[in-house]
Amino acid sequence: MTDVPDQTVGVVIAAVGAITPHGGSAEALWDGVRAGRVAISPVRRLSMDHYQTTLGGEITEPCSPGYDYAPDSDTCDFSIDFALAAAEEAMAGSGLRVGTDIPAERWGVAYGTCHGGWRSAELALREVQEGGTPDWHRYTFVPPQAGAEALSAAFGLKGPVLSANTACAASAHALAHALDVIRAGAADAMLVGGSDAFTESAFAGFSSLWSLSPQPAAPYSKDRSGLTLGEGSGMLLLLSRQAAERTGAPVVAEVLGYGLSADGHHPTAPHPEGEGAARAIRSALTASGLVPDDIRYVNGHGTGTEKNDSAESNAVRAALGEAAEKISLSSTKSMIGHLLGAAGAVEGIVTVLALRDQVAPPTASFTGLDPQCGLDPVAGTGRPMVLDTALSNNFGFAGANATIAFARPGGPGAPASAVGPDDVVVTGFGVITSAGEGAEALWDAYAAGRRQGAPENGLRVARVEFDRSAAGTPRERRRMDKVSQLAIASCRAALGAAGADGDADAVAATGVVLGTAIGPMESSERFTVPVLSKGVQEANPAVFTNTVYNGAAGHVAMALGTKGPTSTLTSGHAAGAAALGVAYDMLRAGRAERLLVPAVEAVSPATLAAYRSIPLFGSAAGRRYTLAEAGIALVLERRASAERRGAPIHAVVLGHATASDACGIGRWDPSGDGVERAMRKALRNAGLRPDHVAAVWASAAGLAAADRPEQAAVERVFDTGRVRIEAPKRVLGEPVGAGAHLSAVLAVGGWREGGDRRPVLVNSSSLGGTHTSLVLSPVPLPVTESGR
Repeated sequence: MTDVPDQTVGVVIAAVGAITPHGGSAEALWDGVRAGRVAISPVRRLSMDHYQTTLGGEITEPCSPGYDYAPDSDTCDFSIDFALAAAEEAMAGSGLRVGTDIPAERWGVAYGTCHGGWRSAELALREVQEGGTPDWHRYTFVPPQAGAEALSAAFGLKGPVLSANTACAASAHALAHALDVIRAGAADAMLVGGSDAFTESAFAGFSSLWSLSPQPAAPYSKDRSGLTLGEGSGMLLLLSRQAAERTGAPVVAEVLGYGLSADGHHPTAPHPEGEGAARAIRSALTASGLVPDDIRYVNGHGTGTEKNDSAESNAVRAALGEAAEKISLSSTKSMIGHLLGAAGAVEGIVTVLALRDQVAPPTASFTGLDPQCGLDPVAGTGRPMVLDTALSNNFGFAGANATIAFARPGGPGAPASAVGPDDVVVTGFGVITSAGEGAEALWDAYAAGRRQGAPENGLRVARVEFDRSAAGTPRERRRMDKVSQLAIASCRAALGAAGADGDADAVAATGVVLGTAIGPMESSERFTVPVLSKGVQEANPAVFTNTVYNGAAGHVAMALGTKGPTSTLTSGHAAGAAALGVAYDMLRAGRAERLLVPAVEAVSPATLAAYRSIPLFGSAAGRRYTLAEAGIALVLERRASAERRGAPIHAVVLGHATASDACGIGRWDPSGDGVERAMRKALRNAGLRPDHVAAVWASAAGLAAADRPEQAAVERVFDTGRVRIEAPKRVLGEPVGAGAHLSAVLAVGGWREGGDRRPVLVNSSSLGGTHTSLVLSPVPLPVTESGR
């Protein structure tokens, strides 16, 4: 099996890069922050009529990255431009050469964003409203994974590539997942960070919530009046300590550990006592081998809103106890604004440089202590301070919390792992597809070869109908979009099937790792279209809260009471597979005993129009492709936990691997090299040879240009005369990010019906060349020549 993620593996930061309102480099950011300079001013790039404010932390530095991610078009997306610019600085600053110092296959990407390329979607939607036909490339920039795959291609990084979208905590989650990737031995280096650019939707949405300040934000101040939006990107280059020593790379700081949690409280407001955030902070300390007295500085989330700042202060007190009164808690957002999904990376860079220079960064515009906050905000300018370790907090919509622990090189922390290795098993399913509700309906449809879907506006679409009462009462459901209802209903069914729904404490300790590619497009469309056509007065705050990709995971936490580690993976058509891989690594590392792993997709009118406009789907080949909605949830659990509860065990996850083609947005290697590397590595991690596998559950969905590379790779890895090749998506439709879940459920069904009870390999690929393979085995494990 894959080596247990080992907390004793040192992970260091070799270099950083940034483009922010303070300028086009990380040092420009640090110089401005340390001096307490406010880089917030009237926004010039967008019309600011009728918003609650005219101010923002805008990028004014020219941004022209060296990599052309749309060579067939003259369009671009600011969020991707910012990410590439910051990454160029970080990569250059490390002095490392991809393929020479570190193999390209051992170098990956973890990318966090809140809005992704939504500005491109706004421009396309406006052009449609005006009777035009948008350049189809704009649609390819929208998904969060587009930025990750642009970064992979720009530098030729062929290792694991993933994107996380947990609203304002997104790039902090990317850091956490990258740390696990390196500690699991899946990569030696990870380019990690986040990016977000101004959108009309964000200004309209926060205005509708009355959250924007008419003056630069003044976090933790007694008369603070709201947040200030910002834009930009931050990138950090993470290496294993062994790789850094071998290559002679610089070491700026160390990443010790992280804590993730869910509030399960409200779509936008934090728990007033900071209960969920406190759990994230405590978890980060435990994972890092630190105690409260080790912490002297915390880079706070510090948005400047009344509820967020007081809740965070309460969380710090709850987590650190008496030591909280001795720490400094400051907000970078007071100087550059709230960079949303990029905030975790940019504020992580500020924290790292604070450790380097032994200066606690300040909170600007501070006007006086609020008793509801009450901790030292480092008012004015940076303060010299002896700093061995520091924390960085980021908390997002839907109650997503993240805390990252950093240390100066050679500082304290990083203990031995607190838990031993254990198998990761599947103990429950919740299945909603166009074939019906329940795994049996799905198995029957596939066994009978019943092709799903019907023609709809130029594409074939398989819609789902289900009992929505499983998602809550009519009043509760009014606050949810379809993808959130699918997530709750499938997770409720999965917990019930796993026998884990009757113990409130066990449910509370359960986490959620959700995968989605399309995500909240239904809500994003409902919110944005009226704003673009009629103005900001049409902004609906109830809809805005559902426009974040992690909204569905947040609704699961609120509806079911799950409060454990919670994240949302958005790796395109491989999103569900990425979520399963991240959950596997968390469980193997002992970060949780049990995780719900749903993959959910719903198709909105604008999503359908976008697919139809892209040549790959609008061609004759596209007529053989079915776009499917789905909500499929698996319960993954450490075997000891499952056996202790007497839970059913349907399968064992033996291992996984992810590889990138590094060809760019919407491109893949026609040779199938990336798919082949993912399959071979997944088999090695599982301790199996190709001839130990009974079946390959392929990613093939009826698009020949994407299916042929996988077929070629499968033929190189396996004796296709001795292994079954299953292509369920050609019958049941492509459930976008839920493809791996679909295949896993069908594989278990095959074993249940008396099929060949040997392990299977499940493939899942994005349309930008990110490939994830997972190996599943029935229970008990079969005996093979390898000794299993």
